[in-house]
Parts: sequence; C-alpha cells; structure tokens
Amino acid sequence: MTTTMPPMSQRGFLRWLWRQLTSMKTALILLFLLAIASIPGSILPQRGTNPILVEQWLTDNPTLGPILDSIGAFDVFGSPWYSAVYILLFISLIGCVLPRLGVHWKAMRSQPPPAPKNLSRMGGTAFEYAGDTQTTIEDARKILEKDRWRTVVGQDPSGVHWVAAEKGYLRETGNLVFHFSLILILVGVAVGGLFGWRGNVIVREGEGFSNTLTQYDAWGGGRLSSADNLPEFSFTLESFDVEFERENSQEGAPRLFEANMVVDRPGVEGSTRHLVEVNEPLVIDSAKVFLVGHGYAPHLIVRDSQGTVVLDDAVVFLPQDGNFTSTGVVKIPDTDPQLGFRGLFLPTSAVDEIRGPHSVFPAPDDVSVFFGAWEGDLGLDNGIPQSIYTLNVDDMTQLGLESLRVGQTWQLPQGAGSIELAGYERWASFQMASDPGKELALVAAILAILGLTLSLFIQRRRVWVKVSQVLEQGSAGTVRVEVAGIAKASGHNATEQVDHIVESLKGKTN
Repeated sequence: MTTTMPPMSQRGFLRWLWRQLTSMKTALILLFLLAIASIPGSILPQRGTNPILVEQWLTDNPTLGPILDSIGAFDVFGSPWYSAVYILLFISLIGCVLPRLGVHWKAMRSQPPPAPKNLSRMGGTAFEYAGDTQTTIEDARKILEKDRWRTVVGQDPSGVHWVAAEKGYLRETGNLVFHFSLILILVGVAVGGLFGWRGNVIVREGEGFSNTLTQYDAWGGGRLSSADNLPEFSFTLESFDVEFERENSQEGAPRLFEANMVVDRPGVEGSTRHLVEVNEPLVIDSAKVFLVGHGYAPHLIVRDSQGTVVLDDAVVFLPQDGNFTSTGVVKIPDTDPQLGFRGLFLPTSAVDEIRGPHSVFPAPDDVSVFFGAWEGDLGLDNGIPQSIYTLNVDDMTQLGLESLRVGQTWQLPQGAGSIELAGYERWASFQMASDPGKELALVAAILAILGLTLSLFIQRRRVWVKVSQVLEQGSAGTVRVEVAGIAKASGHNATEQVDHIVESLKGKTN
C-alpha cells in the first residue's frame, strides 16, 4: 500500500523556505559563495577603482574581454548576481542570529540546572569528612562564587543538599556578537554602496582639478548618492616626485612616491599645501583624495602639411610594465587627411631582437619615443564614442615608423606634416572617494574580533556539589560530598574545576 503525502500548503512551503534560508548551513554556503564571487573583483581591474586598466584589459583581450564584461566581471561589487548573494546572506544571518539572541537572553537570566541524581556517571569525585551539611554547602557556594561562578542552592526530595554552578555564558555571547558583527559589516558595505561615490582623474604637473562631475575621467556613485552634493574643493598638482632604487635586488622599486598639491576650499582663506603619498590620503570634508598611480606624458608638437601647429601639448601615455614602458595615442582631426599616431614611450630605452623596443628602468635616464603614423579617417564623425587611448586604423593608411629623442622632429612622408618630441611631463592619477559606511564597518570588525576571541577562549562549564549526612556523632557528624562537572564545548572537561573544589573543601577540615 502506497502512502501519499498531502500537498504542502503555500504557507507551509514559505515556512519551509524560510527555515532553509535561515539555517546555519545555508549561511555558510552563502558566505562561501560571496567569497568566490569576490575573486574576480580582486584579480581583474574594476571600473570603480581603475577604469583605465579596464579599457586596456579589454583592448588586450578582444575575445575574452567582452564576455567577462557582459557578466559584470569588471564591476563585480555592483553586479546583480553579487548583490543577490549579498542580500540573501544578509537575510540568512538575520534569521540565524535574532532568534538566538532571545534564547541566549533567557538562558543568561535562568538559574543553573539542579544536580543530577547520579553524579558518578559524570566521573565525579566523592569523599567523606567530619562536618555538617549546611556548613559544607555554604563553603562550596562561597568557593564557587569566589571564582565567579553563578550558583544556586537546593535540596532534592530525599533530603540531599546541592549546589549547582555555571560559568562561561560569554562564550555564546561572543558567538552571537561575532555573527551580529557580520550583519553590521554587511550594513556598512550597503550604506557605502548606496550613499558613497568615487571618481578617478589624471592630472599632469602644473594642472589643476575642481571637484565637479565634468572634471572626472570616470565617476561612479551609489544609487542614493548625488553628484550635486560633492564637497567643494580644487587643487593644483605643483610637482610629482618619484625616486627609484638603483641598487640591490629591488632595483627599479619606488623609494619616493609623492604629490605636492595646493588645495583651495570655499570659505577657507588662502591656499593650503599638502603632500599626498600612497596610503596617506588627503581628507577634505567627507572625501578622501588617494594617490593611485603615475606615469609620463610626452610633450608633442604636431604640424600639418602647411607647417601650421595643430597640437602643442603633453599627451598622457599609460605604463604597461614596472619599467614604465608606456603606450599612447595621438589623434589629429584638424588636418586633411586626418592624422593618427601610436606611440611607445621609453624612459630608459633599449632595443633587442627578442623584445624589441622597451624600457629597462623606470626613471627617465634615456628617453625616446617610437611612433607609428597613419593618415585617413579617424572615425570621429560617425557618432560612435572612442577611447582616447586606442586608435582605429581600419580606414587609414600607414605612413611609417620612427623613433625620436627629446628635441628631434620626424618629417612625415608625402609632406603630410611633422611631429616633434619637445620634452615630457609627469602625471599622477588620483581617486576621490567617499564611503559613509566605513565607520560602521570598522566598529563591526572590532566587534567581530572581540566576539571571536570570547567564543574561542571561554569555556561553558557546569559543576555540582552534593552533600548528604552519613553518620551522627553527637553535635558533629560525617558528611558525604560528591563533586562533578561537565564542559559543554568539545575537547574540554571540568576536571580542573572539580579538583579545585575538592581540595578547597578538604582544606577547610584541616
């Protein structure tokens, strides 16, 4: 005979679904998934922190890049799938922790349980000595309370007196504090994600920046943030100083990496000078100004076929390796036909048969720039946005290749014009960011450490002392004392506490 289970009601299904979601097993799985989902955000460049590297990565990986971009791999922490895992973990932790808070509160207010009928099953210790029941019970209670045990005294129906004691409630408190801190961390991250903002900008030496949306190279804000409420300030990058290690195994590593800035703020009389270094941001109201990168900008002078100067400016080149081999693009739409250049800036140039032209040291010891020149249609008039760091040469004809040092000029073939390397400048990349949830996340992290410490180093223990009268001898008597204890955490026991009570009680008879 086959038994058919009745169909589950909608309410029952929702109750079952809630129990599954709020189970500790589900919370651990979601926490693991969140860690896995965060890996692409750590490995791949993110638009929120370095959009330049993202564009370069997409250029270098034309096949894989668009696929990863379509699933949000370059904006992991703002992607829908990451948010889904994040929200489910948030709900799961709340469902796990809040009911346990009520249970733990009742447990802390309740009295220790009475002594079991048979303490010998717990491996307790029994002994006899001359004394009376009330005095022995009182002595045991005082010994336990002196060691900060919570005690209760009672008597069973057979007339046996007992003391029950419990210690280590802070273990569960620490466990709950740790899990509650995870919720606070998620709340802090959510507040920062909703109300925070960050933007990136490249500033050349001698140039300035004003904290307005139009000044940023890339800007991203939370759903509830507004670009209209950005802190009002501006700064000028007076100089950017870098020194590199020239000896030992760390040759080429930066030893000095700092930006000298002049900051102006509305309502503050006069300008203020600041030195911004890596991991030492400039704090202005609710925003922090981080120094995140630097590079070179060759100063180029481009003339058309008539000798008219059509470009006289420094162009930002992006570093490709630790020795600052840098690539850049120059687009000249004001000539007929239009001109385009791909450049390779080498601070300390070298050429070999295997690697070709490259830099062997990040400092500008032997500067040169390798150019490839094209003429034709740059594609700027078709309405399709283009990156300033890429050059589409599908509709262009290559004019040639040439290397230039500072002060040299390349006369383009067919009288198309010329390009001169007049010098170079340094540029620095800054990130302005505001994260209103960071203080809450910091408090949560401190609570997590505190809670984890309590849960790891405090043991939950129970001890019982039973005293019964054995033999009457006038005004004095003989009592039988049984002491036993248990530890609720695996891998621990209460032997040390039991021995201490036994020795203390025996010592009072000597």
